[in-house]
Amino acid sequence: MPRVIHFEIPADDPQRAIAFYEEVFGWRIEKWEGPFDYWLVMTGDEKEPGIDGAIMTRAMGEQLRNTIAVDSFEDYAAKVIQNGGKSVIPKMTIPGIGTMGSFEDTEGNVFLIMEPDMDSPGIKK
Repeated sequence: MPRVIHFEIPADDPQRAIAFYEEVFGWRIEKWEGPFDYWLVMTGDEKEPGIDGAIMTRAMGEQLRNTIAVDSFEDYAAKVIQNGGKSVIPKMTIPGIGTMGSFEDTEGNVFLIMEPDMDSPGIKK
């Protein structure tokens, strides 16, 4: 059964959001070394229940988003469309991470599905 594996928090001022979440919850937040501004959020020990996420600029999206791991991007993208959802951001591949795309459900909520690469560090299937 697919599970939520990642969340994204949009921010007008990422540094202000980082300070907030570090102070309030003690989360560890580090700048991602990828090609766009994105900060990885570690919410606790990986041996404990829970998920990690990220803070992104609001230019990347206006809503809090969850990423759901699937075993086949193509199969689940088709299921989303067949059940009344729609594609928001087309399929893309991030080397070493996986294949993903953004969708909207029947209620207007945005989420991502991701088929993780088998050797992707830190991503649990």
